[in-house]
Amino acid sequence: MSFTIYSTLSRKKEIFEPINPPHVGMYVCGPTVYGDPHLGHARSAVTFDVLFRYLTFLGYRVRYVRNITDVGHLVNDADSGEDKLLKKARLEQLEPMEVAKYYTDRYHDMMDAINVCRPSIEPNASGHIMEQIDMVQQILDAGFAYVVNGSVYFDVVKYNQHYNYGQLSGRVIEDLLSTTRDNLEGQEEKRNSVDFALWKKAQPEHIMRWKSPWSEGFPGWHLECSAMGRKYLGEKFDIHGGGMDLLFPHHESEIAQSNIANGDTPCRYWMHNNMITVNGQKMGKSLGNSIMLEEFFTGSHALLEQAYNPMTVRFFILQAHYRSTLDFSNEALQAAEKGLKRLMQAVKTVESISPAADARDSENIKNIEMECYEALNDDLNTPIAISLLFEAARTVNSAADKKEKISANDIAILKKLFKNVAVDILGLKEEQNSNQNELVNNLVKMILDIRQQSKDKKDWATSDKIRNELVNAGIVIKDTKDGTDWEI
Repeated sequence: MSFTIYSTLSRKKEIFEPINPPHVGMYVCGPTVYGDPHLGHARSAVTFDVLFRYLTFLGYRVRYVRNITDVGHLVNDADSGEDKLLKKARLEQLEPMEVAKYYTDRYHDMMDAINVCRPSIEPNASGHIMEQIDMVQQILDAGFAYVVNGSVYFDVVKYNQHYNYGQLSGRVIEDLLSTTRDNLEGQEEKRNSVDFALWKKAQPEHIMRWKSPWSEGFPGWHLECSAMGRKYLGEKFDIHGGGMDLLFPHHESEIAQSNIANGDTPCRYWMHNNMITVNGQKMGKSLGNSIMLEEFFTGSHALLEQAYNPMTVRFFILQAHYRSTLDFSNEALQAAEKGLKRLMQAVKTVESISPAADARDSENIKNIEMECYEALNDDLNTPIAISLLFEAARTVNSAADKKEKISANDIAILKKLFKNVAVDILGLKEEQNSNQNELVNNLVKMILDIRQQSKDKKDWATSDKIRNELVNAGIVIKDTKDGTDWEI
């Protein structure tokens, strides 16, 4: 059974064949650390976390590199305006690295909360200036860049005479030139409006600056990923991932840089997750509809009707295929909350059900297992995998309620399926709020003990009253021959 992924470059699904099996090199564009992470950051992180987990499950040894952008990302992508991080530092009257450290820590905290694995390597752009200077010099030596007033620009028009600038995004350079020719504010140094900065000379007020052969300045935004990907994964690696919003100009420019500096495109497979929408409109800070992850956890955003725990947010993301748009709504999140609870309850229940001595092995359970892995092999189709897990959960609940018999072999298959897919690959887990959970558990146990004492005394009125009050409080109890089970 082959694992296929959709390649943005070829625009089709391809069988995944690593360059140097069993090793896999994967580079994913990480955050620009000038603000708190939002739902869009979470979607990209969860998408490639599942990819990392699944490749590891398949037996590959994955080196996962995800960068931190802490210099060079200007306010717009046309190489003009302030550096995003410097702008935040100026507003908060802090050193730029104070801002970078604070928001990097915040990013880690939020990713830990939604159970995203840390990457193998997490390089900072500011820590790899020499590698970026070396790459700029290579591109200059090859004749595909030029120096103006201490800044270095990549010559996209010349590049396009030999290569195809637009092969990833589908952009046509003539269209790009015609639509940007009249919008050259802050770009007067460029030969062509489509050219992009490899190195920018720092203005006097620019705090973050490094010495280079051309000026005291800082690297261009696109350069960092090319330089750090090459350093840690080699000139050609297996997978480069990121959000669809990075496809152009960031990833398109990465291809151009690598073609000249390395003589080849940087990776074999380009993968992109799609965007988040709110009522069909793209979610973004500029539109005022962006929701920070912490706001989900506290319920403090105006668009939220309640707080949602981190695992609910992760499960909500996984219920849509990573290449489709994901539309935010409170109704969808509330449904995800209920669905996750049902699924995780089944993960617990399967550990306690007993096989029937006369039960035969079920073909349906074998098919569920097989189809679940088929879904994951089909470009990480998590929605289909989740629907199959729910089908497995129904079987578990039915067996627990003694409505159907289940064999020991089927129980073993279900246990393994839940552990491998729900827990290890999809990264789902029961929410841990240990103090509150322990308190609730102890209180309910005490109340159920009192109810059992009433039943032993044949005090049915008190027993029924306790049961009804628990139901009114949102706690469902179920009497079995082995005792009383309960759930919220």
